[in-house]
Amino acid sequence: MCIGWPMQVTAARAGFATVRRGTEQREVRSTLVDPVQPGDWLLVFLDDAREHLAPERAAEIDATLALVEAALGNGQAGGHPPFELPSATRAEQLQAFAR
Repeated sequence: MCIGWPMQVTAARAGFATVRRGTEQREVRSTLVDPVQPGDWLLVFLDDAREHLAPERAAEIDATLALVEAALGNGQAGGHPPFELPSATRAEQLQAFAR
């Protein structure tokens, strides 16, 4: 599975952008979304920028990925998500969502 990460451009040159997410910084190919400028938000898959993002959309995706990380226990053994997973939900509760 490939997950796209919202990353903000800190520098750009023809065909490439330096992007940052939190403390992670890397250079990605930007030929599919050029031109890019510092401050732009990009959706990055495997070191390729695939889409320009509005800052609000980047924040939504980042929040969703944070929930996924929490559900996975943030990579820590025995980690527990701060919410109930569907696998722990009773059948009648799940059916209520379908209504």
